[in-house]
Amino acid sequence: MGVNSNRVEDFSSHGSGTLKVSTEIPMPAAEPMEIHNVCLPPKKTTFQKLKHRLSEIFFPDDPLYRFKKQTWCKKLVLGLQFLFPIFQWGPEYNLSLFRSDIISGLTIASLAIPQGISYAKLANLPPIVGLYSSFVPPLMYSVLGSSRHLAVGPVSIASLVMGTMLSESVSPVEEPILYLKLAFTATFFAGLFQASLGLLRLGFVIDFLSKATLVGFMAGAAVIVSLQQLKGLLGIVHFTGKMQIIPVMTSVFDHRKEWSWQTIVMGSSFLLFLLTARNISIRKPKLFWVSAAAPLTSVILSTLFVFCIKSKAHGISIIGHLQKGLNPPSSNMLYFNGQYLALAIKTGIVTGILSLTEGIAVGRTFASLKNYQVDGNKEMMAIGLMNMAGSCTSCYVTTGSFSRSAVNYNAGAQTAVSNIILATAVLVTLLFLMPLFYYTPNVILAAIIITAVIGLIDYQAAYKLWKVDKLDFLACVCSFFGVLFVSVPLGLAIAVGVSVFKILLHVTRPNTVLLGNIPRTQIYQSLNRYREASRVPSFLILAIESPIYFANSTYLQERVLRWIREEEERIKANHESTLKCVIIDMTAVTAIDTSGIEMLCELRKMLGKRSLQLVLVNPVGSVIEKLHKSEILESFGMNGFYLTVGEAVGDISASWKPQP
Repeated sequence: MGVNSNRVEDFSSHGSGTLKVSTEIPMPAAEPMEIHNVCLPPKKTTFQKLKHRLSEIFFPDDPLYRFKKQTWCKKLVLGLQFLFPIFQWGPEYNLSLFRSDIISGLTIASLAIPQGISYAKLANLPPIVGLYSSFVPPLMYSVLGSSRHLAVGPVSIASLVMGTMLSESVSPVEEPILYLKLAFTATFFAGLFQASLGLLRLGFVIDFLSKATLVGFMAGAAVIVSLQQLKGLLGIVHFTGKMQIIPVMTSVFDHRKEWSWQTIVMGSSFLLFLLTARNISIRKPKLFWVSAAAPLTSVILSTLFVFCIKSKAHGISIIGHLQKGLNPPSSNMLYFNGQYLALAIKTGIVTGILSLTEGIAVGRTFASLKNYQVDGNKEMMAIGLMNMAGSCTSCYVTTGSFSRSAVNYNAGAQTAVSNIILATAVLVTLLFLMPLFYYTPNVILAAIIITAVIGLIDYQAAYKLWKVDKLDFLACVCSFFGVLFVSVPLGLAIAVGVSVFKILLHVTRPNTVLLGNIPRTQIYQSLNRYREASRVPSFLILAIESPIYFANSTYLQERVLRWIREEEERIKANHESTLKCVIIDMTAVTAIDTSGIEMLCELRKMLGKRSLQLVLVNPVGSVIEKLHKSEILESFGMNGFYLTVGEAVGDISASWKPQP
């Protein structure tokens, strides 16, 4: 909603005494009030309008502005920088920046390696796939990504969703090869979907996952993930593959005989250690390295402990053999035909949306802290191409992780080189250190996952939603309980449905406001919000705060007629001046369609039969243009349109005075 410059000028120039308000009709000032015309916008062809509209939808940031008035050589350089941001900051890279990046890269590597192994288990994939996914994607992102602080790798939510959706149809235990093929294929389609959104500049699609939806979804997913880790913490061998809270808790207590006291003691001890380290870093951000190093420290200590007592550690399950070497190619494992193709596509789209939302949100968060901009569409293409390449190199869905990115930021990362350092550390691990993980207990991976996902439960954000917007809180609650009691994908779908319902509610039932005049000014504001505002005798002044479409035109007509009925009843009860004019402030009506125009015509005719005048104030350019083309301007007459409410009240009330 914009404010017309003439309205501002009227307010500043006429200041006080322009209109008298109380129980009298506002009188014109000593000097005659200047009445401004409501102008039509400049004429444009249909092609010009379409071009402008499409540019506003798909190119609101005008991404090619830097190419204007440049030589072909300069345009080539700018094109390379646009497609590959590494060419933008690469020429200015120096040793000082490298020192910061190598420290931050090694720091996040200490966190990424144990998390990569843990999250792969969460997705029901071999642990080695988690390390593969921490090698190729960071390298790809360092070349294509525009964020300096985003640390790329597997994340808990995408891992959980992939594991849940695929395991519902294919068992990772009974058909491990098919499951692996579907995971790589889902990753390919996730990347294809993400890159397509970026290429076609359709990033607004992910906006349907509102903040409220994500708060509830992530909290619910965090609870489910944590409960699933009871299998590892308690040493249970036979455990349910379902993700709902009731089957999980039933499985925990039905298999009490499988609980291992050795596993419980070790898991509880290291979980306490990890949570303590996390709490220290939260309370003292300068000690960020404590929580960053805690997972790798836990892996090393627990591995050494199990190795030393291996003859007596029969109750503690271990990771076992992990293959050494670089990522093997997996393009031949992509599953493009067969009965499970639809499952792979569906899983890819859902995990793609979730990982894209998380990655862009994290990137923008840290960009705002350092006062630089992250291009959302370029990020979509970077993350998408990264996942497509990853699917061909034995990786599953990856994106920017908040926990790793926070560590990266606090460790002083300056550029995306920190991702290259991370990939290098993972490379060394893959080539030389894999045998060292043989005795790593699975219970440690469970403790690492629980520690990581606990941070996703944001009760403060949920409380703020309750205070600010009850419908948003409802979406949050539906998402949370949907994940807990129905399923992860359906819980997300329920939350999106509630969010869409909220949008439809705002569109179909827009707000209308009764306006009054603030004394000694030409300002008209809501009578409910401003106690000093008062009604203007013989006028009913309303404001419509939304576009007028087919979906809300009937409601608006009924609501305006109700306002008129209530005002006439109030006037009759208080013995005030008869209602003569209804003014509708259309400043906030940003668009109108043919149904809306028809509604205004019908409303004018209905009021005319009741000897009431209908006046429209400050219609925006596109609205007045459509009203003009529909040839209804003439039916409203000379006194049917005004630029401001003050001008409308002053001019119409003056016309009612008997002429001398």
